[in-house]
Amino acid sequence: MFWIFLFAGMLIFCIIGILYLSWIIGKFKLIRRISKDKSKIRRFISFISVMALYCLFTIFISMIDATVIILHLMLIAALYGIIIRVAEKISKRSFKINWRGHLTFITTIVYLSIAYFLCNNVWRTQYDIKTDKLKENVKIALITDSHLSTTLDGDEFEKYLNDIACEKPDIILISGDFVDDSTKKTDMVKACQALGKMNPELGIYFVYGNHDKGYYNSRDFTVEELKENLEKNNVRVLEDETVELEGLIIVGRKDASDENRKSIEDLLKNLDKEKYIIVLDHQPNDFSNEAKAGADLVLSGHTHGGQLLPITYFGELTGMNDKTYGYERRDNTDFIVSSGISDWAIHFKSGTKSEYVIIDLQNTGKIDH
Repeated sequence: MFWIFLFAGMLIFCIIGILYLSWIIGKFKLIRRISKDKSKIRRFISFISVMALYCLFTIFISMIDATVIILHLMLIAALYGIIIRVAEKISKRSFKINWRGHLTFITTIVYLSIAYFLCNNVWRTQYDIKTDKLKENVKIALITDSHLSTTLDGDEFEKYLNDIACEKPDIILISGDFVDDSTKKTDMVKACQALGKMNPELGIYFVYGNHDKGYYNSRDFTVEELKENLEKNNVRVLEDETVELEGLIIVGRKDASDENRKSIEDLLKNLDKEKYIIVLDHQPNDFSNEAKAGADLVLSGHTHGGQLLPITYFGELTGMNDKTYGYERRDNTDFIVSSGISDWAIHFKSGTKSEYVIIDLQNTGKIDH
């Protein structure tokens, strides 16, 4: 229901944005000359121009991206409208040049070009965490929200896996949304095969995100085929399950959207708390319970780092998420939320970037019990 309201709101604001931008474009001298300054013709040409831009963006990128572009143009135009109105009052004269129009398009092009770059390139982010529960240091590679076939196909995913391989991680953890409704089977298979070429000493572990099982049955493979391809490439799929390793316990939770998932208390209650417990939980919205249950480290994704300004912290403000991005410590539990290695549907990120995460668990000296 939330997403229905969100998309309905975006559609309404997009329509408002198209009409608002048509009015602004109508103030350009070129449009005035073409229309011979006849208001009806000018409005028609301006509207057709904006709709043509919207259709081009839809064809060459996507409808969602086209809507994002229109909304940014509208918001930036509104901001410049306020600034220019104040400037005109202070100077006590009206500007003959359509500064709002010129500055709106220049600013939006620069801003969204940077946002496109931040989304479609991948950075390395590192966290160092100290613990007295380990005999030796452990290097973790965290991958989340690859949403294959959005900004990364199977070959591009493998390229970044090669970068991760150079880090020589001891273990690879995948915290959900590996695929999406738009993912192609060929990309899914290639990405799984690429994971199969990795050989971390402690293995590769995976939990489902809210997109992995699909919403619309629109893709050319099933969730059973996804699981089969992961497992035959040595990726352990965890659904409310635990794996005990040397000094470590990996706990993989079902996604929060799964009504049948167990509570974190039930998952952790019989575990050896002297071992270092890592919880994979796609959505970062159960921090209090996870800290209370005795998890040492919780790894999540889902938020895409807030995706776009100014909605970056919308999830936290509404209580949907406990954290949008980065590191936090509650009681004796460390939490890390990654912005993800790719993106869902939208090809822009502002105020954040795409990333894979390296976590160095550093031994401070094992305490004998």
